[in-house]
Amino acid sequence: MGRPTPSLTSDVAPVLRDAPPPAAVPTPSRYEVTLDESAIDPDVQKVLRRLVRHGYEAYAVGGCVRDLLLGRRPKDFDVCTSARPEEVRDLFRNSRIIGRRFRLVHVLFQGGKQIEVATFRKTPIKEDTDGDEPADMLIRSDNVFGEAHEDAVRRDFTMNALFYDLEAREILDWVGGMEDLRRAVVHTIGDPETRFREDPVRILRALKFAGRLGFGITPDVYDAIVQCRESLQLAARPRVAEEIMRLLRGGAARRTIYLAWETGVLDVLLPELSALLYDDDAPDGPGRRLWRVLAYIDERTAEEGPLDDTVLWTLLLLEPLKEACDGSRDRAAAAADFLEPLIERLAISRRYADGMRRIISLLPRVSVGRAGRFARTELFLPALTVAAANLVAEGRSTEPIEKLRQSIAPAPPRRQHTPHSFRSRAEKPLPPW
Repeated sequence: MGRPTPSLTSDVAPVLRDAPPPAAVPTPSRYEVTLDESAIDPDVQKVLRRLVRHGYEAYAVGGCVRDLLLGRRPKDFDVCTSARPEEVRDLFRNSRIIGRRFRLVHVLFQGGKQIEVATFRKTPIKEDTDGDEPADMLIRSDNVFGEAHEDAVRRDFTMNALFYDLEAREILDWVGGMEDLRRAVVHTIGDPETRFREDPVRILRALKFAGRLGFGITPDVYDAIVQCRESLQLAARPRVAEEIMRLLRGGAARRTIYLAWETGVLDVLLPELSALLYDDDAPDGPGRRLWRVLAYIDERTAEEGPLDDTVLWTLLLLEPLKEACDGSRDRAAAAADFLEPLIERLAISRRYADGMRRIISLLPRVSVGRAGRFARTELFLPALTVAAANLVAEGRSTEPIEKLRQSIAPAPPRRQHTPHSFRSRAEKPLPPW
């Protein structure tokens, strides 16, 4: 819990700046930090510096700052600024404004890269609706421009509300995020029960960060997760399904799903899975096999990056799917019947559901090294991954799967003739953004 943050200066004492602003505007704690600037995308640095040079506030914010402080390499960067979208668009010719509900600016660079630039936002003031407002506390509008401190306090967790000033090489902290990073804990901004009822998907994000970063969860946040778990039924189903996938993609699927089970979140989202875990104490039963499958996902993710979403859904539901198909002469139909209520509850894509159904129906054949015509379909490689995970979970050899993999010879690339008129256009250099 007391793990030091490697990239902070040794004493990490706040650096006092000039006279504080008026009392109405909170003053952030400022921390001098030494970050690995080679880990900060050069194009992000260009965007930040141009905004500042033209008189606007501009910071790197959110998960990228958290990861830099923890010595991790961010996957992407978010920029937040006092400039309005039209002003950002005027500064960058290579940009476009997107979004209707809340406008953002994408600054475009070569290779398809885009840097997202958002204007500071604040939590809107709720109007008096004379008792006619919904009984729930869900945030239904988050579409008001604000100032930097207002943007910080509207975020979900303290570690995600840190702003990095590139020019001053300082962290601006309005919410105590630096202390929580040092303590290695997940903590909400404000009352955790209120925050989870405003947006129940934050519950899954809390579990994701705890699992992926190896952080603890503060007791009040943990208790609020248990108290508010039923509110996940009010959240938008596609968002919930996407967050479940993020729990599995991050390299800590086993720990994260365990936290979901321990807190009762799994009871709400996937009761078919949690029931299997509660009822199984056998050393080689389906519950134990599930934990081995999740460990397999983590190993493959560490080696090769995130697995295909169809594979992840199939592996997460593998044991209950196998149980549903046991004794059935039509495994595909049995799998489809099992999946139907999950499609409704979690808005699982029909494409993923169809892939799961086909993989499970042929799993027994693939597991013993028989593929047939299925080897020529796009689901064959995902099915091999599922079959390998299943064999590992059952303590059996994966040799039949390895032989099938070796039997797949990559098709030689087809040589295509490019007409001269199109060749010259294809070879034209990209604009120098």
